[in-house]
Amino acid sequence: MELPKIHSITKKILVALVGAFLLIFLLFHATANLFVLRHDGGAWYSAFCHFMGTNWIVKVFEIILLGVLALHVLLTLWLQVTNRLAGVSSADNRFFKRRYHEAQKSKTDSTSKLMMWTGIVIFAFLVMHFCQFYFVKLGWVKGEYMVKVEKLQDPEMMQLVQYSAQMQMSPEEILAEMEQQAAEYGESDESTRYIASLRDKLGVMDIVQRAQQEGNFSEDMQWIRHLTYDERQTLRRVMPESDPEPDFYYMVRELFHNPLMVLLYLITFVALFMHMRHAFPSAFQTLGLNNYKYSRAIEICGIVYAWLICLMFVAVPILVYLGL
Repeated sequence: MELPKIHSITKKILVALVGAFLLIFLLFHATANLFVLRHDGGAWYSAFCHFMGTNWIVKVFEIILLGVLALHVLLTLWLQVTNRLAGVSSADNRFFKRRYHEAQKSKTDSTSKLMMWTGIVIFAFLVMHFCQFYFVKLGWVKGEYMVKVEKLQDPEMMQLVQYSAQMQMSPEEILAEMEQQAAEYGESDESTRYIASLRDKLGVMDIVQRAQQEGNFSEDMQWIRHLTYDERQTLRRVMPESDPEPDFYYMVRELFHNPLMVLLYLITFVALFMHMRHAFPSAFQTLGLNNYKYSRAIEICGIVYAWLICLMFVAVPILVYLGL
């Protein structure tokens, strides 16, 4: 099977353009992560995640971003494979002329290999990172969830609570009595379904009561936090309009209390620094935006940019682990 014939410089330009897009996105992502460090009970970070998860423009951008990320990986692998094949062909042609295997590896080759290995580390991290957060959002992996209090204010459930208070009976006892009457008088299927829906909504009341007992409310009392996966499923089944969301603030805080996770993230950020350190000037070089007059300035900007992004990323796991 032969790879499609596309000129090497074309592939390099595509990699540079996609890489530049990802470099800009990293600044946005690192800045948003700093909201975790605010001591506001996650109000800012949760509001940001809520906006990112509900705005349709962001959802479209999310698909574009995932596509760009996949394209960057595929183009890089494609370029690497085609370069290797070209190298093997060149070596075969020179074998009978001179001892090609004695030639010294160039500095460029060493840098490319470093980019490949740091890229592998970053890709492995992304798989782990998606399992910890993004796949939770999609419902593929279990996590912690939260729901807006106002979305749980169901009129029928409130009427049941008020009626049970007036009758000095628990809601369960009221429903049991209603079911008994339905059985005795042969109520319609509609009445049976209504009673069944009220019983389902008692599960929602249990969720609210647990939140009250454990104090699982946000500081502004607008969100119930620390919902389990089963509680999320109950809410989605009984009250689909409640639309529980992943509690990313709590999940991030819990994740970085684990020293192993902190270490893995720090190792990845070192690899990211090395990757960005080379990628920034390389993108300018490939796109023809570099020359001898200001090549040093571009290199310095790349170093500063890589330090800025990575320090912003590093600050979150370290400071959260230290309890700051």
